[in-house]
Amino acid sequence: MHGGCASLLRLPLLCALAGLCLVSGIASAQVAPIGEKQMGPISTTQPADLKKISVTQKLNTLIPLDGVFRDENGKTVHLGDYFGHRPVILSLVYYQCKILCPEEINGLVGALEMVKFNPGKDFNVVFVSIDPTETPQIASREKAVYMQRYGRPGTENGWHFLTGNAASIRPLANAVGFGYTPMEGPDGKMTQFAHASSVELLTPEGRLSQYYLGVEFSPKDLQLGLVESSHDRIGSPVDNILTYCYRYDPQLNRHSLIIAHIVQLGCLLTVLLLGSYMVVMFRRDLKQSRTITGKLANG
Repeated sequence: MHGGCASLLRLPLLCALAGLCLVSGIASAQVAPIGEKQMGPISTTQPADLKKISVTQKLNTLIPLDGVFRDENGKTVHLGDYFGHRPVILSLVYYQCKILCPEEINGLVGALEMVKFNPGKDFNVVFVSIDPTETPQIASREKAVYMQRYGRPGTENGWHFLTGNAASIRPLANAVGFGYTPMEGPDGKMTQFAHASSVELLTPEGRLSQYYLGVEFSPKDLQLGLVESSHDRIGSPVDNILTYCYRYDPQLNRHSLIIAHIVQLGCLLTVLLLGSYMVVMFRRDLKQSRTITGKLANG
């Protein structure tokens, strides 16, 4: 195929890629559906509340196992009830979160679907709400949703959705190194929480052995971590790249994060690179086409 024809075939593909990137950037930066109120201005500076949010990796730290909580059935339990025989996957969330927590839980459930070990037999999964106003009824509803998603009957006893008061939640969060702060919701009440996303793996004794940050988790890494934790082995710190859950306003359907500008900048750079590539390739193909035409004319 002549260079000119190859260039013509490449052009629509590259344009499509550039268009897709632009659409992705717009979709990431603007979350209000058509017909609803659009986003307000996005701040380019880090909100003060985010400075209170962190995940400090405290490997080999023993968490407070005497903390008192209630399980999804309303039964009073101690955190230590889930330790002693098998490793534990721990996640601090809040069940009525509208942004990050559902993504984190779905990511963990999806990864564990591909792990050959079974909750309740080989390890336990413990979610603890950081919102002291949440109830066992809310926790029970959330457990039912994710047990249906997990789809492995007979493992329900290995999943635990706990609620508690601040006197139990704060010491656990401090021991884990999980920083969070309450936020004022649209109704003026402290109904939301700014926090990062992390999952912790603990030894049967209750020592922190590994951190997993973000909302997507590798089944292979989780399975290996469970094996190592079951033998009381402590892992290494991971790159502290945090995913934040910040303010959500249902009236404007928006959340203020500097990530929106980062996505826009990344897409802009991608478009510029694609454009430069198109220009270079088009000029090269045009030159090759002229060379071939000249040889044919002289032949």
